[in-house]
Amino acid sequence: MPTTTAPRLGTALVRLLLVAATLLGTLLAAAAPASAHAALTGSDPQDGAVVATAPKDVNLTFSEQVAMSDDSIRVLDPAGNRVDTSEIRDLCSGSIVRYGVGLRAGLPEGTYTVAWQTVSADSHPIAGAFTFSIGAPSQTSVALPDQEVGGGLVGALYGIARYLSYAGFVVLVGGGAFVLACWPRGASVQALQRLVVRGWLTLTAATLAMLLLRNPYTGSGELADAFDLGGLGSVLETKTGAALISRLLLLGAAALFIAVLFGTYTKRTDEKEKKDLTFGLAIGGTVVAAGIAGTWALAEHASTGIQPLIAMPVDLLHLLAVASWLGGLTALLVALYRAPRIERAAVERFSKIAFGSVVVLAATGLYQSWRQVGSWSALTGTSYGRLLLAKIGLVAVLVGIAWVSRRWTQRLGDPTVSDGAPVGAGADGRSDASAEADALAEADALGEADEADKTDASEAEGAAEAEDTTETAAGEAAAGEAAAGEAAQEEAVDPERAAQLARQRAAVATARTKRDRDADPERTGLRRSVLTEAVVAVVLLAVTTVLTSTEPGRTEEEAGRSQSAAGSTAVPERPVDIRLPFDTGGAAGKGTVRLSLDPGRTGANVLHLFVDDPDGRPLDLPEIKVAFTLKAKDVGPLPVVPDRIQAGHWSANGVQIPMAGDWQIQVTVRTSDIDQTTIDKNVKIG
Repeated sequence: MPTTTAPRLGTALVRLLLVAATLLGTLLAAAAPASAHAALTGSDPQDGAVVATAPKDVNLTFSEQVAMSDDSIRVLDPAGNRVDTSEIRDLCSGSIVRYGVGLRAGLPEGTYTVAWQTVSADSHPIAGAFTFSIGAPSQTSVALPDQEVGGGLVGALYGIARYLSYAGFVVLVGGGAFVLACWPRGASVQALQRLVVRGWLTLTAATLAMLLLRNPYTGSGELADAFDLGGLGSVLETKTGAALISRLLLLGAAALFIAVLFGTYTKRTDEKEKKDLTFGLAIGGTVVAAGIAGTWALAEHASTGIQPLIAMPVDLLHLLAVASWLGGLTALLVALYRAPRIERAAVERFSKIAFGSVVVLAATGLYQSWRQVGSWSALTGTSYGRLLLAKIGLVAVLVGIAWVSRRWTQRLGDPTVSDGAPVGAGADGRSDASAEADALAEADALGEADEADKTDASEAEGAAEAEDTTETAAGEAAAGEAAAGEAAQEEAVDPERAAQLARQRAAVATARTKRDRDADPERTGLRRSVLTEAVVAVVLLAVTTVLTSTEPGRTEEEAGRSQSAAGSTAVPERPVDIRLPFDTGGAAGKGTVRLSLDPGRTGANVLHLFVDDPDGRPLDLPEIKVAFTLKAKDVGPLPVVPDRIQAGHWSANGVQIPMAGDWQIQVTVRTSDIDQTTIDKNVKIG
């Protein structure tokens, strides 16, 4: 047997990867801001703020649209009692996504906790909590949940169902496409039939599980709530619930497609009828597959953020390309290991489809990366970016292995052998009778025949070896007929003997089929290469599943920028209320300044200053001054000398704030002729 060496990688693969890297870099370098996974970008009051008077409401600002319910925002007093009105107000305006909840009147001083939980437009649950204080901070008995929303047992089960739904979709669509487009004869192979049916069952079961788990996944986190009919009804009213129901309906159409493909299609013998049925199945299957893929595109990341009208069809194409490549790869693997034969032309057709799928994946994947990541810093500095790099690496490995498989395909089989012949058959030039004799010997060696039949098996083996020495085809046929006649006579005489012979012949057939599959080194190399591809594909699918539930890099960076600006203790559209403790170092030099700037935005404002001693009594001062500085624009300091109204209270009207920005407010306090200090705070004034 000639020595077979593994094919070498060509330079074309290297060029393809270099082009992909260049395009990725170009798109990321020119990215513009966007978001596609909701994050809290602002609040009023802000986290950690100390306000002089109780606010009338609490407002939250998000990076994208969210679904709000009556319990989405809860405000708790230091004792853990709810002090909000439970009436969510929609304060959205244009591109600003803001919701608020009213507070009860007469709230006492202390630290209050704001806990919020909602679902972003891309179907993922988000939650958080922060505190603010009225008058002065205090101890609080509120214990924030240590389990992240969407986590725990319910989150794990939902994640498993999400992965299985992707895997089922890939196997269902890719397996059906492989049979219809690459190997029509495979429609009668039971192993392929089982593969596609199992893909349908997996996707259906996973979709039902996600539908039931959706309520606790986005809400309480309790597994028992999966069977809450009221919660299920609420889920059906959401975009995600509608998508899951649509997927189940489309799976009904997919079941009809499978029934025709593996039933009526395999029985058609007339070429024209079969060609017409192939065309109909191709159109119908494509529509159903696109519809199922659309249930993801319409409900998750692609449906939010920038350019959704472009992103959704791009996401649909991406999913179909993944299914065609990885699902077809799985079907090819099953055919190579389970089917007795597969035509070289079928493998070559799949190779072409796989190459086209990779091209589509590269184009759509680059667009999705630009849209969800947006910058080099997000690519390396966020969880989404790092997962994306891992996915790109796995795709590169998969493309490399696929290139090896393509080379094995080019070497597969003898060109002089017809496509209808089994791959590897006749490779060593021996007759079928000789092959059958070898298979029989192998079956006996493995103990396939019963112990009681060893003598008969030896006789059969001797007969087969005698057949191997026969030089003419006519002699072989005569020997075969004689053996068949003898077997038939024995079956008629002894039913037990007939059953033993049937088992023996089945063992012979199995061993011979295995020998045919393993006889061709090119086929063996292709099987191993495709198996390696399948292993990498499983890991790739797992990374992709995690990626779809991870906050995109754009949004993570945007939320980080919002948090970095949290040094300000006020936001637009309400008075600036800050509290500034001071200590001048002298006798009676300690106290607190409470500053209020109303309305707290550009233009004319009214300034009030209240000074209290450590016991909370009004503290009179010889002098107090205020200055405003906008360092980012080199504006200021703008001095303000307030008028004394009464002991511990100063005021100034017409305080002009010329422009919006992060202003530094400096308050100079003098408690005696020589004791003085300056305290400051940064606030955002709109």
